[in-house]
Amino acid sequence: MNTKLLKKRRKMLYDIISCKEYEPMRAKELAILLELPKGKRKELHEVLDLMVEEGILEITKRGRYQKRSGKKPDSVRAVDRIPGRRKNSGREDAVCPVGKEAMKGEPEREYAEGIFIGHPKGFGFVEVSGDTEDIFIPESQVENAVHMDRVRVLLSPEPESNGRRREGSIVKILEHGTVQVVGTYQRNSHFGFVIADNAKFSRDIFVPMECSKGAVTGDKVVAVITDYGTKNKSPEGKVVEILGHFSEAGVDVLSIAKGYDLPMEFPEKVNNQAAKVKEYLIPGDFDSRMDLREWTIVTIDGEDAKDLDDGISLSKEGDIYHLGVHIADVSNYVQYSSALDREALKRGTSVYLVDRVIPMLPPRLSNGICSLNQGEDRLALSCLMDIDETGQVVSHQIAETVIRVSRRMTYTNVKKILEQEDASAAREYEELVPLFFLMKEVSELLRKRREKRGAIDFDFPESKILLNSQGRPVEIYPYEHNVATKIIEDFMLIANETVAEEFCRAEIPFVYRVHEEPDEEKMEAVLQMIHNFGIPAVKSKQKIHPKEIQKILKRIEGTPEESLFSRLLLRSMKQAKYTPECTGHFGLAARYYCHFTSPIRRYPDLQIHRIIKETLRGRMNEDRIRHYQGILEEVSVQSSAMERRAEEVERETDKLKKAEYMSSRIGCEYQGIISGVTEWGIYVELPNTVEGLVHVNTLRDDYYVFDKDHYRIVGEMTKKTYGLGQKVTVRVEDADMITKTIDFVLAKEGKEDEENEQGIGQPSDCKQ
Repeated sequence: MNTKLLKKRRKMLYDIISCKEYEPMRAKELAILLELPKGKRKELHEVLDLMVEEGILEITKRGRYQKRSGKKPDSVRAVDRIPGRRKNSGREDAVCPVGKEAMKGEPEREYAEGIFIGHPKGFGFVEVSGDTEDIFIPESQVENAVHMDRVRVLLSPEPESNGRRREGSIVKILEHGTVQVVGTYQRNSHFGFVIADNAKFSRDIFVPMECSKGAVTGDKVVAVITDYGTKNKSPEGKVVEILGHFSEAGVDVLSIAKGYDLPMEFPEKVNNQAAKVKEYLIPGDFDSRMDLREWTIVTIDGEDAKDLDDGISLSKEGDIYHLGVHIADVSNYVQYSSALDREALKRGTSVYLVDRVIPMLPPRLSNGICSLNQGEDRLALSCLMDIDETGQVVSHQIAETVIRVSRRMTYTNVKKILEQEDASAAREYEELVPLFFLMKEVSELLRKRREKRGAIDFDFPESKILLNSQGRPVEIYPYEHNVATKIIEDFMLIANETVAEEFCRAEIPFVYRVHEEPDEEKMEAVLQMIHNFGIPAVKSKQKIHPKEIQKILKRIEGTPEESLFSRLLLRSMKQAKYTPECTGHFGLAARYYCHFTSPIRRYPDLQIHRIIKETLRGRMNEDRIRHYQGILEEVSVQSSAMERRAEEVERETDKLKKAEYMSSRIGCEYQGIISGVTEWGIYVELPNTVEGLVHVNTLRDDYYVFDKDHYRIVGEMTKKTYGLGQKVTVRVEDADMITKTIDFVLAKEGKEDEENEQGIGQPSDCKQ
């Protein structure tokens, strides 16, 4: 681009962005506004990048361009304004000496340390522990830092004003946070590059041919970084694993799992140890255990479940219900500090992805001797509870037992019996039908008691994604929470509470599942917004009880705003975690809570099983107490971290498959409901749980302004509004499998259209 044209376009952009009516936009939005063809958008990016570098514009955290306060088109470059920067033979000196005093007349330097979060466009942000506001790092000041590096930042000396975020330049990389990268290999004639799947790692990795491991273009690979490069030189690495070609079934999900460093295979030592575990019990294994093999015990799980770790027994005697929750005794086979145990702690949890399960324990254990399979003798740890007609546990016993499951049931079949009165299912399980109705009765008692004390029930629809043999999504629908799933949930909750209370009162070292009180500022903001919609909420600045949130959820039930408000209330709360401290569970309104019921797939459950058994056997002496006091903090922190990792991977793979599903439905029209409203557009959720964005720039009939107080956008001229819960018909515009996002445009507004809801009369494959 010649100098004259550059100045002209820079002036034009400056005039647009300087308008009072201008709202910060992304480059793509500016291109649409200027009606630039795709072939000219590269030039727009060049001009924008230059204006950022010159200090004329700045980029918000969301990647939007806005005018910097007090700057004109002829402003000096940002690097020239930073103390300690100097020109050296035409090259900028990238590192400022830490601790050097300010020169005369210069403001005192201020530094910060934090984690660099990269952006696909090359700039980034530094998150400083304890600070609510992060630091913007322009691309020219990133140096050779990459995503997740711990860095030292020299803050800009200019005072913060007009709500503009702090800005700085990276002066030192303290620790590299990324060692290996998962990405797509691109082969050239004499070398190759790995383009990272994580767009926040914006630099391609140079791979010498001898380090490519024979990868070809399109292969998904794992590359280890051997040289982090410089500002002007790409990082260098070597391919250590080829996952497969991007077009092969399952490679996409595998790449995400590898990107989160999920272990896909068990070490040889672990497999060898698992192979030595016997597959069947012998009479000697039952010694000193309570024999419950004659009891009627059933498991209720999903159709495809293989790791069955909980069984249920139930009877009624007078006014007392005798509920037994029988949990697989995994600790009998996984000894403390063994190879199996160390690997289980490392993994922390089983991970359930759309096309596979990554188990915490080898399948020989998780699907074999530990699984409560029908008709087979199994060792268990049982919580036997006596419950009165108010749903209160009046007495209980925790015991080592041996059980034999009478019947392996599925949620579907139990639902057919209890909700649908299916005659065929009732005949097949005739002898168990009274038991299932008794289970429903007790479940309702327990749920009613929890509700009375204030327990919060966020009932969000989950997605079920069905894949074909090639790993392609063929159907997506809401996963149903029915009477059968509620029965199991209620029984597991009461067992977890009962076990936690016993060990908390006994002051024995333990691992608890805790949920702290919500963040006051976040909760206050949500409550104020709910109040703006005319829905009564607790007064601000008061300590909130879970019962108040429960009341709000009941008030908004069935309203158009229910989905958003429920999500916002959930986000205002803190994340549940594991800890040796018994501080209660806010969401359940429970004083005592732990995870006892899933030792096959959660390490904290396995850990407390060991503690329970040592206590039952009278071995919890001072030495053992000191032992557990020394390890439980590490167990809790590791388990909490691995749980969060699993949730992120599960969420990312679901987003990927939803984007892939909609990518074959470009041009299709569907009816949906507005599920979220922001300054950049409206989110629309389809009946199949897929959510996409209608960008505000695609609404060409008016200029729409975001009304934050009422979560709607309003047309300035027409006063047309789009708000929460409103029905709209959308057309699928784009589905990006790299960013895992879906774009809609409005088709028909606010009209119920059964044909569009089913995708009838449109391009092929439009049915949801």
